Amino acid sequence: MRLNYKKIGNYVKTINNRNHDLQVQNLQGINIYKEFMPSVANIIGVDLSKYKLVTKYQFAFNPMHVGRDEMLPISIFMSDKPIIVSPAYTVFEIKDHQCLDPEYFMMWCRRPEFDRNAWFTTDSSVRGGFNWDDFCEMELPVPSITRQREIFSKYNTVVENIKLNQEINQKLEETAAAVYKSWFVDFEFPITSKYAQSICKPELESRPYKSSGGKMIFCEELNQDIPKDWEKIDVGSFCKEMKNGATPKRDNPEYWNSEDIAWIKTGEISNNVIWNAEEYISELGYENSSTKILPENTVLMAMYGATAAKISYLKIKATTNQACCAMVCGCSKKAAYLYYRLLNNQDEIKRSSIGGAQENLSKAIIEKLYIFYAEEDFPDLSILSNLLEKKALITKKIYKFKQLLSLLLSSMANEKCKGDLAE
Repeated sequence: MRLNYKKIGNYVKTINNRNHDLQVQNLQGINIYKEFMPSVANIIGVDLSKYKLVTKYQFAFNPMHVGRDEMLPISIFMSDKPIIVSPAYTVFEIKDHQCLDPEYFMMWCRRPEFDRNAWFTTDSSVRGGFNWDDFCEMELPVPSITRQREIFSKYNTVVENIKLNQEINQKLEETAAAVYKSWFVDFEFPITSKYAQSICKPELESRPYKSSGGKMIFCEELNQDIPKDWEKIDVGSFCKEMKNGATPKRDNPEYWNSEDIAWIKTGEISNNVIWNAEEYISELGYENSSTKILPENTVLMAMYGATAAKISYLKIKATTNQACCAMVCGCSKKAAYLYYRLLNNQDEIKRSSIGGAQENLSKAIIEKLYIFYAEEDFPDLSILSNLLEKKALITKKIYKFKQLLSLLLSSMANEKCKGDLAE
């Protein structure tokens, strides 16, 4: 046992209350983020009386697959109405909340080191078994209850700030989606002063185009009317440059031993703004591969598998792997327009994919996607670029808060225990 650390088993006890009266129908599981979520299991005809009840401040974990997934799915339940979980789950609670605070304990369970220790104790079975005794043998620092609650209070303040900023970003996305639909689907973009003057109706300036009598022409390729002077062009023609990335040789550590250049993988592309990378390559690795440095405001699209058609907006100079298609535009306004065009047409783009079991795109397919454009009398794209820039700034704040969370979780290891407490 580490100095000043206590065994978890000193503070917890298992709970085995079953859903005998079938009063609870809300079956939940635990996701990789260590949160309860509605179960996707088919429970038609299943005897739910055997399922375990979980009530407020109780914990549950799934002991299956710890060895495979290298993490322990564990969560604290914080709602007033009870739920049920699989009989295979372990349900437990803290014996004395004045010795070990449940929310402080859950903080400890969110540390990457906690998952590594859980994985290390698994057996050699295919799934990598993990049991209650293994859990009880794990250790944690247990400072005074006042200190525990102080630590959690700081952590929770940061978590709430992250949630608030995520909500702001969601509202920005909804606003951008509404603007895009109004302008480029319904064609109700604000009439420009120049167009209003050209038709001798200056009073129409800023009025919605189509419903105010803006002239439309039939586009045979799309089988629909589009605004006069607009044209349907390929994304390849709209962009200044398009390129794929590459992966420096993994077996050469000199290519990966320094954080000289950000290197983005498709797993990081999730309809988001990118301010940092999970991996970096060295200058030597860059020089000895065909990947290219991309400028800020580049739009990225994932081309393969589960992430196919998802996009990102770069706010750093970076390189990518070969599964990313990079679209460099002439300015941030055009880049924002392209980002929202691709974002709002992802289902259509995925239908353009090729392949069997997995959906695969290619640079050639993406180049041929269409986008509307006109040199004159086109909507002021600064509105979209401003919304995307606001999203980028909020995303950066969220990233900084998540860094702070990591620091708070890491610092828990240095907490000192006060006496033997529960021993």
